Order: sequence, then C-alpha cells, then structure tokens
Amino acid sequence: MNKVLAPEKYWDSVAQKKVFTTPFQMALFKEHVKGSAQILDVGCGYGRTLNELYQSGFRQLSGIDISGEMIHRATCEHSHLDLRKYENGSIPFGDDSFDAVILVAVLTCIINDRDLETLMNEVRRVLRDDGVLYINDFMINDDQRNIDRYTRFEAQYKTYGVFELEEGAALRHFTRARIEKLTRSFESIVFQPVVYTTMNGNQSNGFYFLGKK
Repeated sequence: MNKVLAPEKYWDSVAQKKVFTTPFQMALFKEHVKGSAQILDVGCGYGRTLNELYQSGFRQLSGIDISGEMIHRATCEHSHLDLRKYENGSIPFGDDSFDAVILVAVLTCIINDRDLETLMNEVRRVLRDDGVLYINDFMINDDQRNIDRYTRFEAQYKTYGVFELEEGAALRHFTRARIEKLTRSFESIVFQPVVYTTMNGNQSNGFYFLGKK
C-alpha cells in the first residue's frame, strides 16, 4: 500500500483526473435559498457544484479548497467563479458573510474529530442568522469489503469508519449519530439517507442534510 499523503498533497495529486459524483439536491436547495443569496462552497474542488448553482441562476458564489491544483483546474474550467485556496483550518471570510454554506463530500476527507468540530464552528461563524447549511456525505456501510477495511484501520486511527485508499488518501464514513452531533447547533430540516456512487466507482451509503442556523 502506498504511503498516505497529507490531504493537500493528495488532492493536488489527483486534481486533474478525479470526477466527483455525489448529486447536489438542487430542487431542495432552491426551496430554502433565494437566488440572490451569497453562497460559499467549502471544499469546492474543481467547481462542479458551484457551476451547477451558477447554471441554475445563482450569482453570488464563492469557493475555497485546500488544494491549489483543484483551484487551478476550477479556474480553468469555470473562469466566472470566485475561487480561492485556504489553509490552517480558518475560512478566509468574516463573520456572518454568507446566506448558505455547502459541504459536498468534505467531511469524509477529515478523519480527526477535532478538525471536524473546527470546521463546523467555522461554518457557523461565517453563516448569517437563519443561514442554510447543506451537506452531502458518506455513511458507514455494512458490506464485507467495508467492514474489513474499517476493522483493519480502526486501531491505527482509533475510529471505526476510517480507511485508506491505495492511491494515498485516508477517508472516513460516518454514523448518523456522529453527523447529528456535528450538526447539533443547526435546526435540522432534512436528513435523507441515500446510496451514492463514489469517485472511484463503488457504491456507498450516504446522506444529504439541510439545516438552518
């Protein structure tokens, strides 16, 4: 197995070849977010979801990602978007800056509980009162392939649900209880379990969540 890379280095290394696959629930989002809203995509990758929002009429769009290569790809493919690199766990915007924040397959990339809590605190900080939080992500699976890899890495990471990819990433799947704890400071409007196709073509349990600050 290859050495696990730091997240920034991993996403830089795959920035030109990965295709993200979890579908954004546009109809649900538009029920709760006005077209004039200021929206931040945290972990925007190559701008896929932001471009979908742009094509649906949203214009006040910003995106941040830890990968400079992802931002470069996004800028090349979607020059109309406002995208920037960020680091050190701090979202580079002031308090109460946005009407909505989206996290699409971002939590899965963060295996440390402290870092997850830091991210959610930052999201809450930049959201205005009554602002909307939208999340797509992955949940624990009960098939043998996933059970084997969760078990294999549980002692190393001290968390059931963390696993490594041979290409150099450590990722995490979540219990519903863990997601509910992470989103406890938001009023839950929708929590919907679904099945997603992952970026590597496998099937995985997942969910989408929409809540309000």
